Amino acid sequence: MESSKLITDPLICSGKPHVQGTRLTAEFLQSLAATGWAREEILGTYPYLKPEELDLALAYKLI
Repeated sequence: MESSKLITDPLICSGKPHVQGTRLTAEFLQSLAATGWAREEILGTYPYLKPEELDLALAYKLI
């Protein structure tokens, strides 16, 4: 089983940290939460996103 993690790749998402195997950036997921999206709503909208991946993205410190 592949571990969940945030990665950066200059060729994907303009180098922004994103959930591995997706184009969901930490910044995007944090913005959803900041605008009032519930955890269940985010996970329901992006069913391929694992709960632990969402946790990583929400905990990530953006510069």
